[in-house]
Amino acid sequence: MDRCRENVCKKTVCPLAPIYKRKNITFIQAKVVSFHPEGDSEIRKGFVTIEYVTGNKAGSQEKIDYDYLINGTGPRLDFEATEGLMPGTNKTVSVCSFDHAEHAWKELKALIERMKKGENVKIAIGTGHALATCQGAAFEYILNVEQELRKHKVRDKAEITWLSNEIEIGDFGMDGMMFKVGGKAMSAKDLGEMLFEDRGIKWIIRSGIYKVEDGKAHYENLDGEKKMINFDFAMLIPKFSGHGFKSYDKQGNENTEKLFKAFMIVDADYTAKPYEEWKAQDWPETYQNPSYPNIFAAGIAFHPPHSISKPQTSVNGTKIFPAPPRTGMPSAIIGKIVSDNIVHMIETGKSDIIERGAMSNMGAACVASSGYGNITGSAVTMMIEPIVPDFDKYPKYGRKLNPASMGLSGHWIKKILHHMFIYKAKMKPGWSLIPE
Repeated sequence: MDRCRENVCKKTVCPLAPIYKRKNITFIQAKVVSFHPEGDSEIRKGFVTIEYVTGNKAGSQEKIDYDYLINGTGPRLDFEATEGLMPGTNKTVSVCSFDHAEHAWKELKALIERMKKGENVKIAIGTGHALATCQGAAFEYILNVEQELRKHKVRDKAEITWLSNEIEIGDFGMDGMMFKVGGKAMSAKDLGEMLFEDRGIKWIIRSGIYKVEDGKAHYENLDGEKKMINFDFAMLIPKFSGHGFKSYDKQGNENTEKLFKAFMIVDADYTAKPYEEWKAQDWPETYQNPSYPNIFAAGIAFHPPHSISKPQTSVNGTKIFPAPPRTGMPSAIIGKIVSDNIVHMIETGKSDIIERGAMSNMGAACVASSGYGNITGSAVTMMIEPIVPDFDKYPKYGRKLNPASMGLSGHWIKKILHHMFIYKAKMKPGWSLIPE
């Protein structure tokens, strides 16, 4: 391990086993293979089958019993859904994991060195699938890459393009947002376009990538046109998918449809209906599986009732729109709701729910980095409330018109939050006082 990697690891990566040991939590590093919510006997009433992936037990399986189960797996990064998108191939990178981000930084540094030697390059950043989500992460990344090029005085050597499945910049899978900036209403679309125009970033939206070749991304837009963009470096967020888990009843018959619709089924209204008939009340409040009330799902692990942004279909019939985001602050809040309810059930022996919280009445603070630097950095600080729009309660915008700001102070807020969350993740003294 070189000194740079070691320093980054100390700041962002920590071993889990010692942390859980301090809290008397048994930690098993393995992957779930199947769910058995009814058990297989009167003695074993609920268990999951796991498979060890490291150590002496690698490849072996084991049954883990439970009284309550929380599915907090997050998504499967479905790079395979887009031909040729796998990180490290075809001049593409990812920032979806520590290893991915480390590789991306190495590739970007190598690209900068080429630019310093006089080479002109093309950079593409955005979404790598017609139904991808997590546009916010890509949005932060493109602004930070642009600033990094300016820092190295090679910005004039790069053509940077934002490529997204959004209906407009700033949609973010949330049907857009409105803020109060300087006392006036401003849309996320206007804010995003202003940032891109100010930094000379081009954009292609309403488009879904379906194939990546060496330095080429093939995409289809809503007009049904199939086009291609060249690049020397690309970071394209993959589609998020469920993990493909299987579930079985007591007799060993598959009953996956009771637990999963790609992601885990919870207390949402999954009735198929036109976009105009979707309601904020469709969204879950307890994150409890209706068939097995001792099973819960938090964050991206739960299946959303529908998208938040209006579904769009190209003239060829291809669906091109963002999936609903469920990461960050909402995931943490949902996790706390679920854990509080389980604690209540254990302590009282009752099955009633004491904590509820739908994303349609839940707010979230967001600090989106628009460039790293203790003096030159900046970030957009905003509050979205509620996350899922409720036009019955807020007829004009579907949400409260909360303030937003951008500048160096936002960068410092994000940096402070970073250290607070790492501190909390390590469960150091007072960690529980740090809010979600």
